[in-house]
Amino acid sequence: MNLDLATSLDVPTLLTAPLIVLAYCGVGVVLMALGFVMVDIVTPGNLRRQIWTERNRNAAILLASNLLAVGAIVAAAIWTSEGDLGQALLTSFIYGVVGLVVMAVSFLLLDLLVPGRLGDILMNQEDHPAVWVSAAMHIAVAMVVVAGLS
Repeated sequence: MNLDLATSLDVPTLLTAPLIVLAYCGVGVVLMALGFVMVDIVTPGNLRRQIWTERNRNAAILLASNLLAVGAIVAAAIWTSEGDLGQALLTSFIYGVVGLVVMAVSFLLLDLLVPGRLGDILMNQEDHPAVWVSAAMHIAVAMVVVAGLS
């Protein structure tokens, strides 16, 4: 989908391009909200309370890595999208959901490989290096999904 406004400054394009961008933003925001819910499900306790009330750095890093990963996947899906707007939005959404599912599965697999419960470790107020491993895993999953889009 070509949104090159420099070469096509007609009125319909100027009116529809922002609406198209808003549609993609809607897909991205919905997927990031789903990402928030996913992290909240796979970790113990209330994620909002952990981050905004208790100021848990581990929880914030884990959620931030998830949001960055989802954003990268959606951006790549938009960049590589073809066809009409509806198909492009659906494709972007599907790739985002695939990324979220793989991130959740990889988190659960990592939990099986480490001593203790990874979710409990990451929700602990004490800084723990395991959060960086989990965060890197989210970003790596996003990179794999993005590579699959090309």
